[in-house]
Amino acid sequence: MSTSFEEVRLRLPHIELAAHLFGPEDGQPVIALHGWLDNAMTFARLAPKLQGLRIVALDLAGHGHSDHRPAGGSYAIWDYVHDVLQVAEQFGWQRFSLLGHSMGAIVSVLLAGAMPQRVERLALIDGLIPYTGEADTAPTKLGEALLAQLALADKRKPVYAQIERAVAARMQGVGAVSREAAELLAGRGLMPVPGGYTWRTDARLTLPSPLRLTKAHAAAFVHAVQCPVSLVLAEQGMMQAQSGLTELLAGLPFSVQSLPGGHHLHLDDEAGAQSVADCFNPFFLAP
Repeated sequence: MSTSFEEVRLRLPHIELAAHLFGPEDGQPVIALHGWLDNAMTFARLAPKLQGLRIVALDLAGHGHSDHRPAGGSYAIWDYVHDVLQVAEQFGWQRFSLLGHSMGAIVSVLLAGAMPQRVERLALIDGLIPYTGEADTAPTKLGEALLAQLALADKRKPVYAQIERAVAARMQGVGAVSREAAELLAGRGLMPVPGGYTWRTDARLTLPSPLRLTKAHAAAFVHAVQCPVSLVLAEQGMMQAQSGLTELLAGLPFSVQSLPGGHHLHLDDEAGAQSVADCFNPFFLAP
C-alpha cells in the first residue's frame, strides 16, 4: 500500500502533538481522530480516498509520536476536546469538520455539541458516545480508579522480542484487526527497548476512568449537535450491541449506514476503506 502524507509536529500551548497531513492545502479543513490505543495510521487507507479535503490526522496525546500528559496528568476524554480545539486554532480554522473513529468519534461529538459554531460536519466511524456511568456507581468507580493509579508504578508494558509478536498481539487486542491493519498501527506505535519492542502509548491510558458521564449527559451532547452527521456502523463492530443506540438516534437528522466489517473496517482492507469513503465523499461534497 502506497500512502502520501506529510509528517508534522504541532506545538500547542500545553502539549506537542504529531500528525499526518493529507490532501490539498486548499481543501476543506478536517481534523481526524483515531480510537483508543491506536494512532494516526488508522486513516492510512481511508484518507487518500477522500476527495477535496485537507485532513490533519492526529496522534492524540499519549498515543503514537505525540507527547504524553505531564506527570500527575490524566486522560479525561474532555481534555482531548481541548487539544483538538487548540489544533484548529493553530491552523487558523474557525470552522472545520471532524472525522472520528471509535474514541475519536466520541471526542468529535463532545466538541460539536459543546461548540456547534465551530464544527461544520461530523463523519463518524463506529463510535458516538462514551461508556456511561450513573450516580449510584460513582463512589465505587472512583475507588477502583484510585487503586489502579496506586498500582501503576509496579506495572510494566509488555516487551516483544520481535515486531511480528507485537503485530500478533494487536490483531487480538481491543477491536481486533487484520494483519495488515495491525502492521500499520504497530509500525507507528512501537518503539525499541532493551529486549525488543514495546508500545509508545502512555501506560496511564489503560487506567479506568475515575468519573463517567451519565446516559443523560451523553444524550445531551448528541442532541446538542447542530451540524450534518454521517455515522457509519460496522456490522461486526462494537456499537451494534450497544444498548439504547436505536432510541438515542431516533428522531435525529443523522445519516446512519451499516457496512460489512469489524470495528476497524476503514483500515482492515482496501475494500472496507473504499466502502467508508463511498459514504463520506458525497457527504463532504454536499452543499
